[in-house]
Amino acid sequence: MIISQTPYRVSFAGGGTDLPAFYRREFGAVLSTTIDQHIYVTIHGRFEPTIRVSYSRTEIASSLDEVQHELVREAMRLVEIDEPLEVTTIGDVPAGSGMGSSSSLTVGLLTALYGYRHRVVSPRVLAEQACRIEISVLGKPIGCQDQYAAAFGGVNYIRFNPDETVDVQPVPCRAETLVELEQRALMVHTGQTRDANQILERQSSATVDRRTASPGCAVSTAPPG
Repeated sequence: MIISQTPYRVSFAGGGTDLPAFYRREFGAVLSTTIDQHIYVTIHGRFEPTIRVSYSRTEIASSLDEVQHELVREAMRLVEIDEPLEVTTIGDVPAGSGMGSSSSLTVGLLTALYGYRHRVVSPRVLAEQACRIEISVLGKPIGCQDQYAAAFGGVNYIRFNPDETVDVQPVPCRAETLVELEQRALMVHTGQTRDANQILERQSSATVDRRTASPGCAVSTAPPG
């Protein structure tokens, strides 16, 4: 059995600048950190000639094309796995909580599936392929900060360039600083969830409209140091 453990993330600044509507005009950047809450993916060969996927519900498909969980289906397709499998996903945080759960799941799926194939790929490849699945293949109106945060882990300054490249720069922190940050931070579950796709689609449209109306005004995020 293959088990992957992928963290969720919290952003401190720069949210929305990872959307193409922003960074294709000028670079965007976020400061974020992963936390000690994770999503777990397990992969195991299946004796029956079907694919069984267990998440908030359980589905059994006779072929890859019939798998309804789109992230599982497209991750398997990208890694070129089309065979009987047991795939389960369990998260410490509910979906729709605003902590990049879908991207953490996509990175976790790719990590586990590559592990099933006895392959280890770099964090950058995981992030790039997770972006490809969510944005290019599935057409989700999201940015790419979550995929890079989940794949690289830790506290990072992540910059999104107009040429579609992404730079990830770890933020040097003393252990004492991280401990103090944890002690002074409080995260509360409100019991509410929302559809990030709809919110980000409106945000992206508003960014385009604002730039069209005021082409001479721009907000720039300066690199650290």
